[in-house]
Amino acid sequence: GSGGFRKRKHDNFPHGQRREEKENVNPSSPLMTSFKSFQLELDTRHDKYERLVKLSRDITIESKRTIFLLHRFTSAPNGEEILNESEIKLDAVRRKIKQVAQELVGEDMYQFHRAISPGLQEYVEAVSFQYFIKTRSLISVEEINKQLIFTAEDREETTNMTSNSHDKQQHTWSLKVTPVDYLLGVADLTGELMRLCISSVGNGDIDTPFELSQFLRQIYDGFTFIGNTGPYEVSKKLYTLKQSLAKVENACYTLKVRGSEIPKHMLADVFSTKTELIDQEEGLS
Repeated sequence: GSGGFRKRKHDNFPHGQRREEKENVNPSSPLMTSFKSFQLELDTRHDKYERLVKLSRDITIESKRTIFLLHRFTSAPNGEEILNESEIKLDAVRRKIKQVAQELVGEDMYQFHRAISPGLQEYVEAVSFQYFIKTRSLISVEEINKQLIFTAEDREETTNMTSNSHDKQQHTWSLKVTPVDYLLGVADLTGELMRLCISSVGNGDIDTPFELSQFLRQIYDGFTFIGNTGPYEVSKKLYTLKQSLAKVENACYTLKVRGSEIPKHMLADVFSTKTELIDQEEGLS
């Protein structure tokens, strides 16, 4: 009748007959063999993707800890110890990246790019932050990729290698940071430089904000050349970059105009209140 459920075709067959058809399927047939191989390939790929996601999460966590450590550079009595400790932490991060490179041997990296991209972006941010503190300049993507070429150091790794004509290639692993990951990491770097500006002023360093203002302006000009031709994530980060630049320029303006009036120990408080006002105005707009 009207409004009733339509009966499916296979419901006309008895339940026992459908069970007999399943039992009569030949597991060694070419069709079943093909499906089993597809199942094995998909399971293997899925397991590798999950391992890469976990490694990327570890890389992100260790890179963030390195960034937090580097923020103590302005207030630490001995900055060299902070830089040496950060280098040890970055070496530990590179060992994680080495495991990623080993997982991607013989694979197309772009098939697993979404799994490892967050970790690589955070690593670029940490490395570029350390490089800026050392040299007051921006590290290039070529310099980053040079640090991501690994060789077998342990005896266990060399003994487990199979002896064939491609032995030399198997003893070396490398992972290249894509241009998009590099750009996104540099865009995140601007936020850390803005925090470095505020903390350096709080410690009485008045020259650093003006250096950071010029440096951030150059990065912002470089990103504006990309425009809408780049990936969506880059244009999305451009707004945050503009916010960081505005906050640093506002700090420089306050230093230039009212720097002699405000005591040094109160400058950081003035900047923090002005930063909150800027965020509130942007939120209302």
